[in-house]
Amino acid sequence: MKSLGAITAAAAIGLSLSCGSPEVSASKEILHDAEFYVLKAQNGERWAAEDKELGEKLAQLKEKHGTPPNIVYILWDDQPYGIVGFPNIQKNLGLNTPNINKMAAEGINFTRMYSEPSCTPTRAAFLTGRTPVRHGMGVVGMPHEFSGLRGDEVTIAEVLSEAGYATAFYGKGHLGDIEESYLHNQGYDEALFTPMNQITSLYSPQGEAVNAVLGLHSELYPPDPYKLDDPGLVPKGWVQIIEGKKGEQGKEWCGTSNECYDKLDREAEKRTLEFMRKNAKAGKPFFVTYWPNWLNFLKPEAPKRTLNGGKVAGAYQDLDAFIGTVMEELKTLGIAENTLFVAMADNGPMVHNPPPGWGMTEVLYRGGKGDFTEGGVRVPAFAWWPGVVEDGQLVGDMIHVTDLYTTFARLGGATDNIPTDRVVDGLDQTALLMKGDGNGRRDYVHIYQGHTLAATVKGRYKQHWISSDPGAASGIGASFYDLYQDPREENPHLVPLIHTQGQFNRMRARHELMKNTYPDKPNGRGIPLTGLSNARPETKAIEDMVRRNLEGMPFSIKEYLQHDPPTELRDFDWGK
Repeated sequence: MKSLGAITAAAAIGLSLSCGSPEVSASKEILHDAEFYVLKAQNGERWAAEDKELGEKLAQLKEKHGTPPNIVYILWDDQPYGIVGFPNIQKNLGLNTPNINKMAAEGINFTRMYSEPSCTPTRAAFLTGRTPVRHGMGVVGMPHEFSGLRGDEVTIAEVLSEAGYATAFYGKGHLGDIEESYLHNQGYDEALFTPMNQITSLYSPQGEAVNAVLGLHSELYPPDPYKLDDPGLVPKGWVQIIEGKKGEQGKEWCGTSNECYDKLDREAEKRTLEFMRKNAKAGKPFFVTYWPNWLNFLKPEAPKRTLNGGKVAGAYQDLDAFIGTVMEELKTLGIAENTLFVAMADNGPMVHNPPPGWGMTEVLYRGGKGDFTEGGVRVPAFAWWPGVVEDGQLVGDMIHVTDLYTTFARLGGATDNIPTDRVVDGLDQTALLMKGDGNGRRDYVHIYQGHTLAATVKGRYKQHWISSDPGAASGIGASFYDLYQDPREENPHLVPLIHTQGQFNRMRARHELMKNTYPDKPNGRGIPLTGLSNARPETKAIEDMVRRNLEGMPFSIKEYLQHDPPTELRDFDWGK
């Protein structure tokens, strides 16, 4: 399905190292995690009747508009559930997002949208429809980690592209800085993206001068007479922003200055609107992904634009304005009734170690970025589709970010393009979108922290598999919660745990047996930042640095790149 013809440099030296166990023989149907089949056994007859009805409805819409629906997907960073979409809560926090609130009032406000605990895992989960542990993308990626999203994963951009969609990505990618992970090599026709997180702004001397705590930029300090080696603690030759087109080499865009970083969101917003206009005029269905950076690490004294005064509260104003612009543009183009617009956060707020003055805080749920408690994985999310999605829905059905993969494919008539040789965790939630609350097809979610199964949710109940709660007594190494009675997961219940332990153990057993049958794979491995047509000399030198570091070593470059770090490092998650 995927052509990696643009991946030249890494391939030339045999450094595209995605590998794993031999594939289990392919099924003719989409494979899901075990718990889905429990639900299907109980609800399959009703679902089949609904699917027939939904198929007729989608066919009517396609006949009316001439194409399957366009899809706009916006994903932003680190926001607690409840802080947008609920004006009454905002009154108590000193901020206002009128356009997001309008989106919620005119569409669906999801009250149980689950993400992954942090940036990279959620983004990889959306793109692949798969829990990130299945392909090694379970922790936040950092620059020059020699890894990224595997080239053999089949992204939603590929699925829709094969069905005739124009596809584009703009903004914060954060899926790896190896060539196979670049977004134009992952199914998008065009892309402008940051390969790693926005903290790369700190890798400049300007960034360190502002933060003044790292001590890594030697040019800012007196000469060190004891230095024997330059270990490359601050990556040299790093690239902040890449642009590219499918089938072509990428190129560095703008540069690594703070000024370039500031330009990215405005450029991404401009290109998003231009992409929508171009394809609306051509009558071609489109899928556009915009993931804003919207926080600048190098401006400690940002202007106060809300009564809240926190930096993130001010950033919400920028995000809100653009969401309003998108809604109005879709109406102006005359395609709002043929466009699904989904907007959501990627995980909870950075409550454990936020920079001073950011104003990141818990709102309703305990925990935040990096946590498996509801505050880390339960996020604000909205869907808007005039004439199709009923106004003003406050939906209580459970949904997971992977579900968008299968749902978007269904809406685009592209379900047949979903691979059937691997487990796809995302469930088709078209019925929830088009029929409303009470029509969801998920009542469970397994939550990983890094590469460790941390919790399982089943309906209103949640069991922590790893816990330090004092209520996990008498040698019972888990805590049990009723999320209606204790949404903050602060008071574990021992007596209900006695009754439910066996059933939760069975759910876990089914999940792990499915993983045994379809084994997890590591993420993609390779030399960072190859395949750029305008690569600077210091960027090209990264490969030489790798070879130089291995001189005299009794192992090969391939072995070096393929080696996994210890489990405790792989399980590290930003925010902890």
